[in-house]
Amino acid sequence: MHRRSGPVTHGAHGTNGTHVAAVAADAAERLGFVTLAQFLRQLPPELTVLHDGGNGEGRLRWVEPSELEDPTPYLLDGEFLLTAGLPFLAEGGHEEPVDAYVQRLVRARVGALGFGLEPYFDAVPDAVVRACRRHNLTLVAIPRNIPFAAVGLEFSRLLESDNAKTFRQLADTNRQLMRAVLSARPEHELLAALVQRVPVWAVLVGADGRVRARGAGGARAAGTATATAAGVDPATLQPLLARLLSGSGPRVEMDSFDAAGSSLVFGYPLRSTRDANLGALVLGTDAPLTPAQNSVVSAAVGLLELLIRQRTSGSLAPSQLATALLLHPESLTSGSTRHVNGLRDLLAQSISSTRSGQLRVVQGIRADAAGTGSGTSGGTDSGRTSGTSGTGRTGESPVRELLEWRRLFDTKLVEITDYGFAAITRLKVDDALLAEVERLGWRLVIGSVTEFAGLAGAYQRASSLRNRVRTAGRSVRADEVTWSVTGLLGNEAGAMLAGRLLEPVLALDPVRRDSLLGILRAWLGENGSWDATAKLTGLHRNSVRRQIGMLAELLGADLNQAQARAEFWIALQYTGDLDLPAAADSGGIQPPVQPSHER
Repeated sequence: MHRRSGPVTHGAHGTNGTHVAAVAADAAERLGFVTLAQFLRQLPPELTVLHDGGNGEGRLRWVEPSELEDPTPYLLDGEFLLTAGLPFLAEGGHEEPVDAYVQRLVRARVGALGFGLEPYFDAVPDAVVRACRRHNLTLVAIPRNIPFAAVGLEFSRLLESDNAKTFRQLADTNRQLMRAVLSARPEHELLAALVQRVPVWAVLVGADGRVRARGAGGARAAGTATATAAGVDPATLQPLLARLLSGSGPRVEMDSFDAAGSSLVFGYPLRSTRDANLGALVLGTDAPLTPAQNSVVSAAVGLLELLIRQRTSGSLAPSQLATALLLHPESLTSGSTRHVNGLRDLLAQSISSTRSGQLRVVQGIRADAAGTGSGTSGGTDSGRTSGTSGTGRTGESPVRELLEWRRLFDTKLVEITDYGFAAITRLKVDDALLAEVERLGWRLVIGSVTEFAGLAGAYQRASSLRNRVRTAGRSVRADEVTWSVTGLLGNEAGAMLAGRLLEPVLALDPVRRDSLLGILRAWLGENGSWDATAKLTGLHRNSVRRQIGMLAELLGADLNQAQARAEFWIALQYTGDLDLPAAADSGGIQPPVQPSHER
């Protein structure tokens, strides 16, 4: 089955996992070249195709005029050759030399022959037409009013336009490849994007040389390429894979098979940063790829290599840290100094920091949950259901979200929870980073700086602030929170508490309302002392006693109980945050008018 094989040394490339996929790209999506058919469509209608060689979809490299008897030493394959017929004057116009001329063009893989009418011929010689038909070379008659320079200029314009289109396609393709990397099945999706954009089949193998997964990566062109993927026996690839997985350094291995779509087979080793072989990507096609298509392949290979590196060496520290803590949870408090320092080092590697670097716990709450007061309690352990979806944007997978938080906070220690996510990071989470997270539709609890041994406590403190974020709909920095009941409660939750507990009093007319609230605040502030409250308010002590009794009845509470007094005292701190109608000309809270017998 093999026809040729051998290594080619190129730049570094890489891959991982394994996947067989095949889909031929539509002609409109093939990157990076002008076809003969495209060019002919752009030319003036006066040009006449005297013979169609059936190579309209072939690549047209350039337009070249030449009156040499044998121009082929100066031509590249795929050129459009222009001649005014000088080689066919006199003896050159006989059947035999004409036939030899056309044969030389075909052997040189010339794309088409353009014959200019005048000054030498009024029509394309019959011998030339017969020779082109005999050897299946596309022949085009060019009238005298269209100079060769105009034909060449039109090709240059088309090529320039196609180059701009190619750059746009490359940008779109790169975006598609990056979306694939962030998907739940990155290797599979990346190969699907590759074979959708480049007419190849693809096989992704692991370091053991076995195909780990198979599948077509796009469902549009089900013809040759799909059949190719099924027609290449993985066992046939073993010699090629053996070379890929046993060699060293950046390289591309080449081979060829008799199966359709496999005339050109390329193998790319996937290497670690220390040149260990982690897997290989094998691609097959029948036609050489264009530079733009090779660029897409190189990008895909590089992304696959990064994925497998991340999955192996890039994840060693977090996995070691998790294993140590799962098997030896007591080591955090009772482990030896050497063991604890080892854990510190693993933690530092996981967050791109140093052993003595600062740590911070960050919790993220979706904006659609913030501002509603709903959700799980902010207790120390609530919401820790790792693996549940906490996506912030419709259609995002947990894997993609996890990768996004790892990128933003520069850490591998991220947990997806039912309230959102939690992360351990070395970053300060400045205003710019906070704004970027909030633009994604999230609100944050940003913990204070802590140490390795204080991470659990830092998580508990951050969890205690989640309800404040939900209620206020705004991010909170633990460093800016006053660690008191009112500080933790926050203005929004405090105003809600005041509105509920003091509702009967708040419903009174403004003058009466403000008077009773002033009495209650003064009495609670003086710890229930009648004399001290009377002195503070300027009222008789009996009047104070009667007003407090009236408040207890209105509020339905026993104000002799310490808990009731504490709750109303806290609620009174937030009455200024309520939207209440002002008392007319009250000038603030007024004491109640004393009866005349008490003055």
